[in-house]
Amino acid sequence: MKIKSKILIIAGSDSSGGAGIQADIKTVTALGCYAMTAVTAVTIQNTKGLTAVIPIKPKEISSQILFTCKDIKPNGIKIGMLHSSQVIKSVANTLKRIKATNIVLDPVMVAKGGARLISQSAIKTLKDRLIKKAYLITPNIPEAEVLTNIKIKSLKDMIHAANILLKLGAKNILLKGGHRKSKYMQDILLNRKEIIIFKNKKIKTKNTHGTGCTLSSAIATFLSCGKPLKKSCELGIKYVNQAIGSNPNYGKGHGPINHLNSIIINKKFR
Repeated sequence: MKIKSKILIIAGSDSSGGAGIQADIKTVTALGCYAMTAVTAVTIQNTKGLTAVIPIKPKEISSQILFTCKDIKPNGIKIGMLHSSQVIKSVANTLKRIKATNIVLDPVMVAKGGARLISQSAIKTLKDRLIKKAYLITPNIPEAEVLTNIKIKSLKDMIHAANILLKLGAKNILLKGGHRKSKYMQDILLNRKEIIIFKNKKIKTKNTHGTGCTLSSAIATFLSCGKPLKKSCELGIKYVNQAIGSNPNYGKGHGPINHLNSIIINKKFR
């Protein structure tokens, strides 16, 4: 299989392997592309929760990005957990230096178990400095509520929140509806020209650790291969749904999804 494109992932590490940089690398690889990384933090976590976040210094994060891109130029960039204002400023400045395109920002703020991953001042810096740099942002409902200061209960609320994010400078918003109690998943893609609703049957499972990281990485991968935004979102959602549906059922809490669902392993490697 020939590698289709190169993705730089700027995110935190997950020791349990289900989310963060580990999920990102698996996603990019499973979709036939090449993953590079700039680690922003090391987390100590498993399927039942998170106990610690060990931050990497902003200068070291910037150096990882610059040194990697100097050698291998990425076709797309996925940004995940950025834990402080200093880190967000450093990443924003560095992205300007490397003239990055196809940036997908997943504004990671809360771990699956409910632990807060980002400070209040960092949220403000994210809104001021990074949202407008991204081609697409992919918040879930709790993240969109933090960014917009409104409560989201309905599809109408989701559209209202996405419009607020548009006013903050976001170019395209994919607001994920998985936290709503409903039989169907409704994800909204909104920009200044159109609103597209992706509707899929919700899969009943507790194994959803890393779905947000996986979706943003999948979309960044499809975009980097030249697919249009709507198609990239559609394919990314399909990949995640199949990964949820075929989960390996590991762990005692929120288990990981199956990133290998897109791969057919050659017989000689079995």
